[in-house]
Amino acid sequence: MQNRIMITGAGSGLGREMALRWAREGWQLALSDIDDAGLAETLNQVHRAGGQGFVQRCDVRDYSQLMALAQACEERLGGIDVVVNNAGVASGGFFEELSLEDWEWQLSINLMGVVKGCKAFLPLLRQNRGRLINIASMAALMQGPAMSNYNVAKAGVVALSESLRVELADQGVTVHVVCPSFFQTNLLDSFRGPTPAMKAHVGKWLQSSPISAAEIADYIHGQVAAGTFLILPHEQGREAWQLKRRDPEALYQDLGRMSAKMRAKAAQSPR
Repeated sequence: MQNRIMITGAGSGLGREMALRWAREGWQLALSDIDDAGLAETLNQVHRAGGQGFVQRCDVRDYSQLMALAQACEERLGGIDVVVNNAGVASGGFFEELSLEDWEWQLSINLMGVVKGCKAFLPLLRQNRGRLINIASMAALMQGPAMSNYNVAKAGVVALSESLRVELADQGVTVHVVCPSFFQTNLLDSFRGPTPAMKAHVGKWLQSSPISAAEIADYIHGQVAAGTFLILPHEQGREAWQLKRRDPEALYQDLGRMSAKMRAKAAQSPR
């Protein structure tokens, strides 16, 4: 395997930190985002870290832009060895508050953006017996309250990754799916939800993370090297996943109590 990696959502947050982690080993990087200024800054940091590469604006909702990015990887890097479908947005709100437009926006980016990324880059990965890394979330496994559209989108990423792991096993493509819990990032910049209270809740969860995006990127790097399929960077997330597998009803009861508290607090907040 050569050392060529493509990362969507690389203009900030986890995408940037993954770029820097691989850059420190001298990889060539193809970096994409809809944030041109963020992309330029990531590329500057990549160069300082010892990596090389290029940036290309790409909205993952547009399959033609992803196909153009794949073509650019072939023309400029001679192919690609690792694809990271990382681009994503945040949203929240109780089910009855979410509009169908909220659902369509969330699914178009967090789920279909990954589907389209896999579709566009699979031929290159097949050629090079590469690795596919899809970034999901612990929300895919835990289904917390007031996040149904986000939960469904991220659960779809896990299901897609499980499907591809089985289908591509005999074609030399290795699949990984990452389910981080909340961590400090600029995800709130993209947040869409019906109430300010929900955005405030998410902001508190992001700020309370015990580990940074850089530490998560480092953990992912190690687990990918070890061949781990389901990558859970947060220790608390790993414990919660074990609890759900062992006693799902206990987890549902905990989440139900959390939901009741959130509704009560939301009712007291100004709309």
